[in-house]
Amino acid sequence: MPKTRQLLQRKITYSDAKTEECNILHQLGYHSEQERFFSHLDGKREWMKAAVAHHLGLKSSAQCQVADTENWLHGSFNVCVPITIDSWDGNRVLMRFPLPYRIGESFSPGNCNEKVQCEAASYAWLQKNCPDVPIPKLYGFALSTGETFTRLEFLPFFPRCFQFLRQHILSWLKGSVPSTYARHPSTAPIFTDGIVDNGYLLIEFIEETRGSMLSNTWKEGQHDPKLRTNFFRDLSRLFLSITRIPLPKIGSFIIDNDGFLRLANRPLSIEIHQLENEKIPTGIPRNYTYSTVDSYIVDILGFHDNRFRYQPNAVNNLGDCAYQLSVLTSMRTIFPSIFDRGFRRGPFVFAFTDLHQSNIFVDAEWHITCLVDLEWTCTQPIEMFGPPFWLTNKGVDQLDSAEYDAIRHEFMEALTTEEQDYASTTLTRMNNGASHLRLSAFMKRSWETGAFWYSLALSSPSGLFTIFSKHIRPLFCKDYEEEFQVVMPFFFQRNVGHIAGRKLADREEYDKNLRQAFENSD
Repeated sequence: MPKTRQLLQRKITYSDAKTEECNILHQLGYHSEQERFFSHLDGKREWMKAAVAHHLGLKSSAQCQVADTENWLHGSFNVCVPITIDSWDGNRVLMRFPLPYRIGESFSPGNCNEKVQCEAASYAWLQKNCPDVPIPKLYGFALSTGETFTRLEFLPFFPRCFQFLRQHILSWLKGSVPSTYARHPSTAPIFTDGIVDNGYLLIEFIEETRGSMLSNTWKEGQHDPKLRTNFFRDLSRLFLSITRIPLPKIGSFIIDNDGFLRLANRPLSIEIHQLENEKIPTGIPRNYTYSTVDSYIVDILGFHDNRFRYQPNAVNNLGDCAYQLSVLTSMRTIFPSIFDRGFRRGPFVFAFTDLHQSNIFVDAEWHITCLVDLEWTCTQPIEMFGPPFWLTNKGVDQLDSAEYDAIRHEFMEALTTEEQDYASTTLTRMNNGASHLRLSAFMKRSWETGAFWYSLALSSPSGLFTIFSKHIRPLFCKDYEEEFQVVMPFFFQRNVGHIAGRKLADREEYDKNLRQAFENSD
């Protein structure tokens, strides 16, 4: 048996693979899928140059130079291809492609288009409503179905005039005004073979003069009070800007075929595509939005249940199975005690659900200069909006409540200070007639009620169980752990014994297939 197999970022031994909680058997295919996809893109260099010239209105695609593959920027869900443009003010752009083998395209066709549409709409929404939030320019985007959109100022003269006139007329008529992106098809022969099968975004390249990723200096600088203060105050201003606008429902924005921004997509957070990528159904159609908090939570809990049901190595043994069933059942039971029914119909606010250190660019003094990777943004209940979990530099399931609370207090002080100077901070009057409430008040309340921890658990299929045990269960009952695991599983659903037997059989089959995958790799 070979000692190792290749994953995307590392090699792994069989002895390590069989102890991993994630589905390693599924992940063993990522490396070969990446090689095929990157090779496919590499063969589309002339097409990429033509696409850039089309969106930017360049005279010739010969002005464009596509970077070598070793200089491509790729993360967990996207690959960004740098393209240098001669004699153009911007100099460099990025063509950003979703990775179909990481977001469930084969299991749920259309996920790539959904991701591109929602990300492009996030750019458009922020540009329109929060111009003080620093983000890259989005020049254009396209879907696999052939729809191609370009930012208005880069359209050819006559289409640009038409679009500006259209916007003014609609504005005068007090109708809905289209976004700053309009359909811009091309009849060039090079485009007849489709849009590289899964769509793309064309965005501004953030040069080093604009700052560097916070992750580059976070480990060394996180203990510097001055740097933290600068960062917390800037982050507070960004949060205040995006949450000052109450939104009518929970979902994600899209740009439709006529160029209008519509809040019409399911709330596309990262865990939805992660689960669907492992062939775990989420049960949330793309056209689903939510008007109440409880209906949203019920559906999120539903796909956590499905992770338990469908992930082949979800449980380790019978005791672990009983424990997970207990937690999932309890999560269903307690959420009405955590979230205020008075806010079940709002306010809902725009939220960055994946705002980590590598998505935040800062200068040498840790002032925020740009937010990148606007994927996984959606509108969420205000009670789910909180500070980033990584402020103590620990994973979501490693957090210590007292340690995190200390740094949270520091952030809240910065937020309160900025809030006092922010004229339009207050939210609209709630449905129950309550007085105006500030973002800091909601965040404080969420910490006190446990909504912070509950929301964090909902966002992490793998971390939910640890978060529940360490931070949520003690709010209700610190004792009777043994009794808890004996009684609660039976309320998951009827015939729970059959479910437990099937999950143990799934685990046995998974272990057998994993062992064979290592044995047969030669």
